[in-house]
Amino acid sequence: MGTTEELKKIISESENVVFFGGAGVSTESGIPDFRSKDGLYAQRYDYPPETIISHDFFLHDTAEFYRFYRERMLFPAARPNAAHLALARLEREGKLSAVVTQNIDGLHQAAGSRRVYELHGSVLRNHCMRCGKFYPLSYIAESKGVPRCECGGIVKPDVVLYGEPLDDKTVQGAVGVIAKADALIVGGTSLVVYPAAGFLDFFRGRHLVVVNKTPTQADARADLVINAPIGEVFAAI
Repeated sequence: MGTTEELKKIISESENVVFFGGAGVSTESGIPDFRSKDGLYAQRYDYPPETIISHDFFLHDTAEFYRFYRERMLFPAARPNAAHLALARLEREGKLSAVVTQNIDGLHQAAGSRRVYELHGSVLRNHCMRCGKFYPLSYIAESKGVPRCECGGIVKPDVVLYGEPLDDKTVQGAVGVIAKADALIVGGTSLVVYPAAGFLDFFRGRHLVVVNKTPTQADARADLVINAPIGEVFAAI
């Protein structure tokens, strides 16, 4: 297994680092991931979570969608952990050029990161499907049943549901920064969700680093693999 000292060396000799992260980045902030033994997908519901957080389910059983969404996907009290804070610091120091994240919690921005590509959207942004009016997370969290706009339209979170395409502008931005990076750090992701996991194919830089508690499909092509909690690793650098 690789060491944090090796990671420090790679960061120090790189000029354009990009971080690509997933749910494991936020578990140390108290937000459960989807695929670990304690994650959302290991729990039992009337419908599989993949079904509930799909576009079709949202349209046809909006009330049940929001019951699950409020109970299992909103964590307004969560705060950035050591990984979020370290990445923001690396950006301020001019080492890190961007964060590409599959997370929807907004914790990278809360930590101070400015250039963040949110592939799957954000729970912090919500808009009326009829008139487009913006609503904050608090409006969704505190409302009952199906949240509605003043105009009567349904308010939908700006989160990419199963069956919905990723935002073109976000994808282009993420692919662009990954392609230009001389070091790509992949952290807290099992790399099984596509198309996001396929973004690694655009990396042509010198150093590919994987920091994850369990093995990933990118381990074989990485020149440094650290199997440890990502907050613990970044706290050490």
